[in-house]
Amino acid sequence: MKNIHYALQGLLAALRSEKNMRFHVVAAILVIAAGIWLHISTVEWLVIILCIALVISFELINTAIEQLCNIVMIQKHPVIKNVKDIAAAAVLMVSISSALVGGVIFLPKLLLLF
Repeated sequence: MKNIHYALQGLLAALRSEKNMRFHVVAAILVIAAGIWLHISTVEWLVIILCIALVISFELINTAIEQLCNIVMIQKHPVIKNVKDIAAAAVLMVSISSALVGGVIFLPKLLLLF
């Protein structure tokens, strides 16, 4: 139980301190609402849930890496910059992939409505 408590503390800390984390959570809520509205299939729900989990997980890892880098090296350093940029690129890649998955799932359903 303590592990879950610590994990939730980490999630809340990231939500409080990271604008991008809040953006991803709001996006996830909107995607879930769209899935309910458009009555997506069970398999589509599984893919959407996986995408949401990946994006939020990658953002959490990116946040942890950035905070650790900020403590390890207070002054600017090219290697630390690369580490932070690479971690941010990982979030970008999973976010773009998830947006593409969302497009494949939601666009055909939206086009049928209009």
